[in-house]
Amino acid sequence: MNLRLFIIAITPVLIFLMAIYLTDRRDREPTKLLLLTYLFGALSVIPSIIVEEFLIKFNIFSGLLKAAYNAFIVAAMTEEFFKRLVVVKLPFRTSYFNEKLDGIVYSVFASLGFATVENIIYVVFTYTNNPFIGLYRGIFSVPAHGVFGITMGYYLSLSRFDTDRTRKAANLRKSFTVPLILHGVFDFILMANIPELTLLFVPYVIFIWWINERKLSKFVFDSRSRILKKRE
Repeated sequence: MNLRLFIIAITPVLIFLMAIYLTDRRDREPTKLLLLTYLFGALSVIPSIIVEEFLIKFNIFSGLLKAAYNAFIVAAMTEEFFKRLVVVKLPFRTSYFNEKLDGIVYSVFASLGFATVENIIYVVFTYTNNPFIGLYRGIFSVPAHGVFGITMGYYLSLSRFDTDRTRKAANLRKSFTVPLILHGVFDFILMANIPELTLLFVPYVIFIWWINERKLSKFVFDSRSRILKKRE
């Protein structure tokens, strides 16, 4: 294995992980639970690949429909399902999930666990002769997984702490469907092979960063307010 490519593959993941970890500085999550969430997020690549290989056999379409099927069904639906499953089965029901920011933290850790393995596969083993793949994925693909994780965690937290059963169920569904849509659009722009559509890629990435930075900032503010109330 090429050590240089391995470092290139994991560096953007480590930077994003550290950034989200330091964001949760007032009520940090247990290191063991964070590592387990990250590890199982990484392991979720295995069932994702199996399901993706199965689903791709049913892609009987051509042109844009083929790209849409691969983007939304094969990639986005499968990957977001298994990443979300890790969060729901591990930290979501524990007593450590005690504020809204926690949903984002755990979801990002699961998502970046997945992104770590995926990035290693692409950068270290699949496109070893492409000197730009590590840079491209470090700037776009890895952060995108983190952004989808923010979206997922945002709605998981809204569901967890809502007392209204209807809204609770709706937000639980959104924790899957909204990141699926964001992820699907991201992949579709790249898979459609339409130059005019590709021009929208960077504006789209900026847009999803912007809306999710607002979600993150909202829960960071809630976390700070919660701690201040405890001290009063």
